[in-house]
Amino acid sequence: MGDVISSNLDEGKREMITAHTRAVMKEFGKVYEEQYAVALFNSVRFEIEGGGTPQTQLLHRKDPLKNKSIFSGGLFNYLEESKKWRSRFLYVGDTYNISLYESKAAYDRGIQSKGTINCAGYRALTSMEEYLGLLNNSPSDAKAKGGTAQFLKCPTQYPLILWHPYARHHYFCVMTEKEQQKWHAVFQDCVRHTNNGLSEECKVATPAFTDALRLYRQAKGHYGTWDMMCGNQAQILANLVMETLQPELKNMIVPRLKGKPQQRQKDWMLISDAVYRQVLLQTRSQHEALVQSCEVQHPRLDAALRTDMDQIITSKEHVTGKIRAFVLPRANQLLSSSVQPYINSILEALMEPTSRGFAEVREILFRELVEVSKNVMNDSSKEKLVEHMEKISMLAFHPVKMQSCYEKMEMLNLEGLQQRFDVSSPSVFIQRAQILMRQQMDNGVYTFEQLVHQSLQEHSGEDLCKTIQRCQDRVLKKYDYDSSSVRKKFFREALLQIIIPYMLKQLSPSCSPDLPKFKELIFEDFSRFILVENIYEEVVLQSITKDIMMAVKEAAVQRRHNLYRDSVVLTNSDPNLHLLGEDAIDWAGQIEGAKEGEKQGGEAAKRRRKQIVSMIHLEGMPPLPYESCQEVPGVDNIPEEKEGWEKLESQKLEESKLEASKSEPPESEPSEVESSKLEPLELESLKSEPPKPESPKPEGQVAVKTDPGSPDSIGQIRHLINPVLEVVGLASEEDKSQLTNGVFPLEECDEVKHVVTVTETVQRQSPIGKGLIDETKDETHAEVDGRSDAAGKDQTSDTDLSEDQQAVSAIESAIQQIVNAVREDSDDEFPQSSSTNSSPNHHDDSGFQSPANENVEGEPQPITVDAEQVTLTLVEEAKTPPC
Repeated sequence: MGDVISSNLDEGKREMITAHTRAVMKEFGKVYEEQYAVALFNSVRFEIEGGGTPQTQLLHRKDPLKNKSIFSGGLFNYLEESKKWRSRFLYVGDTYNISLYESKAAYDRGIQSKGTINCAGYRALTSMEEYLGLLNNSPSDAKAKGGTAQFLKCPTQYPLILWHPYARHHYFCVMTEKEQQKWHAVFQDCVRHTNNGLSEECKVATPAFTDALRLYRQAKGHYGTWDMMCGNQAQILANLVMETLQPELKNMIVPRLKGKPQQRQKDWMLISDAVYRQVLLQTRSQHEALVQSCEVQHPRLDAALRTDMDQIITSKEHVTGKIRAFVLPRANQLLSSSVQPYINSILEALMEPTSRGFAEVREILFRELVEVSKNVMNDSSKEKLVEHMEKISMLAFHPVKMQSCYEKMEMLNLEGLQQRFDVSSPSVFIQRAQILMRQQMDNGVYTFEQLVHQSLQEHSGEDLCKTIQRCQDRVLKKYDYDSSSVRKKFFREALLQIIIPYMLKQLSPSCSPDLPKFKELIFEDFSRFILVENIYEEVVLQSITKDIMMAVKEAAVQRRHNLYRDSVVLTNSDPNLHLLGEDAIDWAGQIEGAKEGEKQGGEAAKRRRKQIVSMIHLEGMPPLPYESCQEVPGVDNIPEEKEGWEKLESQKLEESKLEASKSEPPESEPSEVESSKLEPLELESLKSEPPKPESPKPEGQVAVKTDPGSPDSIGQIRHLINPVLEVVGLASEEDKSQLTNGVFPLEECDEVKHVVTVTETVQRQSPIGKGLIDETKDETHAEVDGRSDAAGKDQTSDTDLSEDQQAVSAIESAIQQIVNAVREDSDDEFPQSSSTNSSPNHHDDSGFQSPANENVEGEPQPITVDAEQVTLTLVEEAKTPPC
């Protein structure tokens, strides 16, 4: 890879790239300095004269993602250097930059990441066909276009690709479709967030930058929206440089590349990435220098503005009147013939998907708030309320839950209007609407949090369900009003972004040559704050504003898209709401008796930020060996070592008897939820105890073994919570009577009233329980083999086969001893049953229960025991004294 770049980007070409970047930045810098003074004038004038939009009903928090992370997990990443796929752990923090680590352990130890991806300007793709379509549509070598061979071989059928027109492409793949959908939603959210890189809080620098960029591109003949206005200022300027630099370099370098068409395409992508990185470094440093030079002049310009503000405004109004008289007749003619007939169709195309998206946001918000109300109704404790409020607080930044809202906006179709009004792509409007959807969702959730918190403080004794319901109704009403206001503003801005460039382009041949003569009307002292080009655009904007406002007002009157009329203004409807705190609420800290461990987070808690998107856990699938986001400990994926069962189960049996004597509920196995929360190191500690050799048993005494400890399914968890022993005895072959087996839980202080025995006819040559042994061992091996490699499987199977043969021979001798013991002890020690059905060949057995089962609620269920459990004798249970 290094040879391809170094051989095609020699010192001469790098100097050419530097010179081209410097020339573009110099030209842009002149326009930026002019627009900086104009933006400062507009900012100071707005500050003095006041005005603005009505106050919103919903609250807005400043830093919603503080101490939060979006997502993390493992997947396969294609390394261009080695041309191989490797497992990587990806972490998406609050900046929406994707960090790549060697493994999760490397991330936990704080090791430097392998790289970071800033997704500004990228597109997230899920198919190789879509990716190849973008490659073929982008400017490239004709021979590379004609190639039909597979561009890149993906090891799975679920790829994830990040495509950029200038920078390096990134290839990932996952194992399941569910993983692909979740990662795709996360990548799209990263692109959406990083594309919106210009801060709206900068009232001077941001307007100056956007106006300078627009005027610069218009001077080059590029009107309309620009898809690559993505990221921060340095990234946007790098895209501006590459817009003209890349075609020039392509004509010089691509014809010299060697190899097959696909290889030439890959080589050119590597070269383009190297050029883009060089340009980005230069634009970043030169833009910083440009901003610093303007900031130095800021105090002087501000003082001049505040001193002569009245004279500057008067001079600007005079020049505006002259330009309006010159431009307005031409603008009105163009407006009536080529613009007005299409305003309603453009507005309708924008309103349909936008209104559906905002309606989906309201539906999700309503559904989540109702879910909180239902959960509080079932459990009205404040601890549960804290759990639900923390869960809902990051709803707006959950890309998977918000995906249905975003998909509604992606249905925007401006086909037919794009060619007429020179709209390159609707992606600019789609991403802007999606950002507004997320802001409204977060405002609604944050307002709900503040209202609930305020109500709990003022009315602590009130019913919690009523409080939540009242807060929910207030939030939805405020959301409806703010949603209408935000959408109407979005429609007006979108119409202006579509129509104004078209009108400027059409009026430019007749108006632009005569504009310089108006500069003579401006005083030299005010020439930095009054520019003819800006006044010309303002006049064109004013000519179309009235028609756009009227179209939006008519749409609101029709109420087709749930828009409020402009006359409906909810001013001061809740004056105390905006007096609430601006910081996020620490719900755990508000509840008394919160866990001390939650308050004392330490450095580890700072490292492990709360993740918004949950991990993926598919039932029935083994954990992936490359630390995927699927690798979450679950009940079905907890391996158990066969060698440690004897020691663990003997300890548990002794503990259960001790607990029963104290009349306390026994300790049960971890539930499904608890097991899923165990860390892998904790699971390994459960399996790390060495096997305990069995001590020899006296003749006639039968070993008692219980079921293996950790459950392998949800059904086994239930059996461990409510254990029931199914006792199976042996009868002679001559007894052919059909018996029943009663299985009941033995409550505390109950006695054995009667005995029921099930008799099965089994030939002496076929040892009883062999089938059960084979089945149990096969299940055990299947669980162990699922977590081991191929070599380990073969070795374990051979060892277990020999153990099976020894166990069968030992059980044959033990079975004969049981038969004799049952016959002898049943005559001497069992009392006669009071049942009318008792007979020498018919025993009524009430079903025995181990002491570990006392005081356990729930309906007992029989469990299937292995062959060694079958050897539990009736004699030992009959001798158990009553409480």
